[in-house]
Amino acid sequence: MAGNLTQNKQMRFENPAGSRQISERAYNLIIGGTLLYGFAVNAFMIQVFEGAFDNMNQWGLLIGYIVCIIIGAVLTRSQSGFISFVGYNFIVVPLGVMLTILLPYYGSERVFDAVVITGIITLLMMIAAGAFPHIFLKMGRALFFTLIAVFVVELFCVFVMGRDFAVIDYVVVLLFSGYIGYDWARANVYPRTVNNAIDSAVDLYMDIINIFIRILSILNRQ
Repeated sequence: MAGNLTQNKQMRFENPAGSRQISERAYNLIIGGTLLYGFAVNAFMIQVFEGAFDNMNQWGLLIGYIVCIIIGAVLTRSQSGFISFVGYNFIVVPLGVMLTILLPYYGSERVFDAVVITGIITLLMMIAAGAFPHIFLKMGRALFFTLIAVFVVELFCVFVMGRDFAVIDYVVVLLFSGYIGYDWARANVYPRTVNNAIDSAVDLYMDIINIFIRILSILNRQ
């Protein structure tokens, strides 16, 4: 799936016939609005469906989550803004289900702290990417291979060694902080179309959610 997402990012540099470019202001508003929509859906699900998924079969939830994420990743490869937005929902909703199950274990104070820290990291990385885009645009390959390496190491630690190392949480936060800068820098060099705005918001949403979850884990260890 990671390869498909990388291919999708390359496809965004193409401007298909009939795809109208929009103003920079409208482009950024669509990215921001799409992000806020995703977070609002998650917040709504956490408030309304608290405890609703606790008794569901865990394997069923995991399989459903993976299937929805794959469908969402495939749909966001579309050159249609509408289909990409549908794909975005296939990512946002299952993540909302997982957050609904996960967050009650941490308590409202830790969740609030994690939101604030994640927001600060996001803002700082977007500012840095805006100031030094050429640096972040060169980071794509290194970030991708680091992500694969961290994923493999974490699987080995959990399923072979039976341990969960705190350092991995810090590495993942640093990794996806870099991804925020990279994805924001890329968003600003894509052709400014509605579809590219939505696809860029999907990338940033995934980066931010991953940081948020790992920050929660770090705060909980403390």
